[in-house]
Amino acid sequence: MRILLLTHAFNGLAQRLHVALREAGHEVSVELDIADAVTEEAVALWRPDAVVAPFLKRRIPEAVWSRRPCLVVHPGPPGDGGPSSLDWAILRGLRHWGVTVLQATGALDGGPVLAWRGFALREGASKSSVYRHELTTAAVAAVAAALEVLGRPGGAAAVPPVDAWPHGPTGWQPLLTRARRQVDWAADDTATVLRKIRSADGNPGAVGALAGREWRLFDAHEASAAVLAEHRAPSVAPGMLLARRGPAVLVATRDAALWIGHLRGAGDEALDALKLPAVEQLEADALPEAALPLGHAPDEWDELRLECWGPDGARVAWLSVEAHNGALSERQCRRLCGVLRELRREPLQLLVLAGGADFFCNGIHLHAIEAAAHRAGDSAADASWRNIQAIDDVVLELLTLDDRLTVAALRGNAGAGGCFVALACDEVWAHEGVVLNPHYKNMGNLYGSEYWTYTLPRRVGAVAAEAIMQRRLPTGAPQALRDGLLDACFAADAAAFEAQARERASALAASPTLAQRLAQKAARRAADEARRPLAEHRAAELERMQRNFFGFDPSYHVARHHFVHRKPHAWTPRHLAVHR
Repeated sequence: MRILLLTHAFNGLAQRLHVALREAGHEVSVELDIADAVTEEAVALWRPDAVVAPFLKRRIPEAVWSRRPCLVVHPGPPGDGGPSSLDWAILRGLRHWGVTVLQATGALDGGPVLAWRGFALREGASKSSVYRHELTTAAVAAVAAALEVLGRPGGAAAVPPVDAWPHGPTGWQPLLTRARRQVDWAADDTATVLRKIRSADGNPGAVGALAGREWRLFDAHEASAAVLAEHRAPSVAPGMLLARRGPAVLVATRDAALWIGHLRGAGDEALDALKLPAVEQLEADALPEAALPLGHAPDEWDELRLECWGPDGARVAWLSVEAHNGALSERQCRRLCGVLRELRREPLQLLVLAGGADFFCNGIHLHAIEAAAHRAGDSAADASWRNIQAIDDVVLELLTLDDRLTVAALRGNAGAGGCFVALACDEVWAHEGVVLNPHYKNMGNLYGSEYWTYTLPRRVGAVAAEAIMQRRLPTGAPQALRDGLLDACFAADAAAFEAQARERASALAASPTLAQRLAQKAARRAADEARRPLAEHRAAELERMQRNFFGFDPSYHVARHHFVHRKPHAWTPRHLAVHR
């Protein structure tokens, strides 16, 4: 079919559908939902067989839905409606949820149901995590089923009646207000606070008072019994700051304590738009540090976690890096570098860099960089320069680990510099639902660093590398495997992928050909270094990046500012809008 993807923003769900629809053989063009007249023009230009709308904040104009089949993806089960469906499900602690594809009519979320898929809600998962994994996977399947219905003779009229949602009543859900998610540290128990924060994670954030002012709260994790015993005295008042760890502060609740990783101001100032580590927002460096060893207990939260297993001679290290939204700040890069250097001293055969559960990595931390523009004696350009140097150091550590094999295991999506952190490893694995954006140009024509001029041509050749860096479109894991960006693509989702990846890692570490592979790796690295040193690749990349950061063209700074402040698009980028 010829499909117009109509969406408020080209977010993770829209990108996954863009990939899946193209994989299925459809012709796809994208229009951002800016104005009715723009949408009508897009339909006139593209003449689609169907309009698919995965993420809208306005109704589709009647001039469109009355003439073309318009499939609206609603993040709730049949019979559900309203702008806060998934938020309510998380807040209420439901165990099952779903996604529905409706044919648009004049009724908001009230058209005929063409298809739906249900899924279990992971216990303790945030709204944004469920959206990125279970809901997106279900939406892709439901849209495929709905398009199949449209392709039948008679179209939607041939749809059999939809079974009632089997997990309880549904109906119109009103907008979930700020007041309903306001955290009252004295009155709410820990479970209630967690549900409020997780129901608003991503956007808009639950609101709670900390250190004398109101904040939007994100990235919440329950404190362990060991942390409570050390830092939570019975006399402590709820809402009090107790300790710090990495980006997070430990906050006393009525009956326990929570780690709060990130905060955003609850007001209307420019800085309030920036989601930053709680330690920085609260200037909480004076709090006692609740430090952990890398191989800490499973019930302890930290942004880095190391697991090692296997006998001598077949040892595997699995390193998780839970960077919020996949962004690696200068601080996080320095810490990760230190860990990689420590691991050089460990007798390992295989290092698996697993990234985070929701994102593998998305490169430098644009919110932290934007914040530098508001600090005396600093600038966004200087912060960008420090951050790119720091992430380059991470990649250099990976590239020079020549006495063991390295694997990047992508449980979530990767973008920009995060893709090239992965390509620094000997092998790159991903599951079928992963989407990669292996390019930088969408952020104000950035040139990019992270040694991509070495790792990408090494994998795919110079001509293909240039094409990949220019095309600016999301790439699904199956296509990435065909392109040579991945070495393996297996499992349908993140949970199955992780289980299989651990098994594969153990087998690879115990492989009888391991010694031969390591010798070949060392020899190739030495030959590559003799041909053109890594330092030359880095210097050439950074020369171009310096122009992006400090030169006369402000495109990167404008694009970054629009991104972190969620500025709406004035037009659809032409690489997405094929019809234009």
